[in-house]
Amino acid sequence: MANILVVDDELGIRDLLSEILNDEGHNIELAENAAQARAARARGRPDLVLLDIWMPDTDGVSLLKEWSSAGTLTMPVIMMSGHATIDTAVEATKIGAHSFLEKPITLQKLLKAVEQALARNAVRKPGLPGVAIPGVIEAKAEPVDAAALPGAPGNAHAMAVTDSGPQARQTFELDKPLREARDGFEKAYFEFHLAQEGGSMTRVAEKTGLERTHLYRKLKQLGVDLSRGKRAAI
Repeated sequence: MANILVVDDELGIRDLLSEILNDEGHNIELAENAAQARAARARGRPDLVLLDIWMPDTDGVSLLKEWSSAGTLTMPVIMMSGHATIDTAVEATKIGAHSFLEKPITLQKLLKAVEQALARNAVRKPGLPGVAIPGVIEAKAEPVDAAALPGAPGNAHAMAVTDSGPQARQTFELDKPLREARDGFEKAYFEFHLAQEGGSMTRVAEKTGLERTHLYRKLKQLGVDLSRGKRAAI
């Protein structure tokens, strides 16, 4: 999960990007102009900024240059525009932009650009502490037999999640890109709740805090088997 600042003067673009990235599990803050973007940057340190180039008060390239000059360009910035020229994109990249997305932005290109930008700043930390999920499962870092991980080198980092209920044991390989590791956990998480709720999408949506349509799209994306008979047997 990352903190992402979306800066765009078009309400429809802000809403669309917010919905998609929220559905991916990120925390989203919105700004409709450079002034709001400056205030958001001053309040905290976003992990990523999606920045529109053409805005009414200060254009995105000028704001990017301002952050760079002030030494506050400490996060990756993805520039967005439907009218920018190649020269503009090159200029933004030279200033420090991570990448450039041309509008209309496709879902695949957006998620790929976000994943790559976040991965740039990702730091792998061995010996991760256990993570407790109240009422669901307890995750504990345990040594894993390298032979049990196909193609894995010795001393591979993994997380074994144990519990006495459905999905009694899940092993997550931590030596993976962040997106893949997160997808593995989310798949096990939703399979657990589907089993607990007898395959009821409505009850799982209520329990996990997702709208039913968003939940269905997320399960399809993760490759969760949605056939009722198989769900009940998970």
